[in-house]
This record gives sequence, structure tokens and C-alpha cells, in this order.
Amino acid sequence: MLDSRTARGLIKPHMPVVCSENGQFAVVDHIEGTDLIKLAKDSRGQHHYIPLTWVTSVDDKVHVDRSGDQAMRDWSTTPTMKS
Repeated sequence: MLDSRTARGLIKPHMPVVCSENGQFAVVDHIEGTDLIKLAKDSRGQHHYIPLTWVTSVDDKVHVDRSGDQAMRDWSTTPTMKS
């Protein structure tokens, strides 16, 4: 898992967020607090949040440890989710 300081250095606004199958399912808005990524609004105008604990690596994309379908089932619309 990335710590908050490392995440802030690596994860930047507008980076693609990709699932374990390398398919993009979201875009980063910004790091929220110490342990969440706020995602850019979806097609319905809704922000979502995912925990940093899901992140497996960061290069030109943010890679998470689950499928896109699973990530979209597990993400939150409020910044108070638990990993």
C-alpha cells in the first residue's frame, strides 16, 4: 500500500485509473485526506472515492487490485469509506 506522502507525489489529477485487467474505469480528481482518491465525476456528474489500499502501483496510470466491475461495486460516493 502507498502511504499518503508517496501517493501525493505519484498520483496526480487527470491520471487514468485502471483495474486488474488494465482497463480504465475512472480518472483521478485528487487525493482526499490521507487515504482516499477522489475520482473525477462520472457521466452522471457523480464523484466516487476509492481507498489508497486498493492501489498496487503507479506509473502513467493508477493501477488497482480488483476488476473494474468490482471496483465500481465497492467505491463510495462519500469520503468516509473503509477499505
